[in-house]
Amino acid sequence: MRSPKMLFTTSKWFLNMVFVLYTAGCGDRTGNTAGNGTADTSALVADNGPQFKKEGELYFISKTSQDTIRKINIELAESDDERAQGLMNRKSMTDDQGMLFIFSEAEEQSFWMKNTYISLDIIYVDENKEIVSIQKYATPLSEESLPSFKKAMYVVEVNAGFCDKYHIAYGDRIAFTKM
Repeated sequence: MRSPKMLFTTSKWFLNMVFVLYTAGCGDRTGNTAGNGTADTSALVADNGPQFKKEGELYFISKTSQDTIRKINIELAESDDERAQGLMNRKSMTDDQGMLFIFSEAEEQSFWMKNTYISLDIIYVDENKEIVSIQKYATPLSEESLPSFKKAMYVVEVNAGFCDKYHIAYGDRIAFTKM
């Protein structure tokens, strides 16, 4: 027969082992560490695609009152590569963010949504910075052509529903500043 002291020591050892095994099972199961013994949690953060980089501000101006309807922060797409990339692979964007595409001359434009995961309103703007057409609620990942139907020198992309929410319409104007 075992003594009470020996049973207590055995039970204590057993409980310690259970605790060690339990805490080991609660750790990082990917095997990744940050190099200092702590778990690397960067893999647990959702991939939202490229991060927004504020490069300017854009104002939507009412055609009737000349008042500012809404101001947004913008990323700029001025080079061929930047325009080709656009908002592709972006998984989210806030309501006060958008992208401004700047072309060297006004001509009919056509955009598509290939590799673009968020639905957008695409606003076509002429060389006088007047809105000439809008493609609303563009379907994510679609390769359907979304034409301007008129010459445009600027294109603004914002979240789908933005134009309806803020009453942005044909004839309204834009003004922007670069940082």
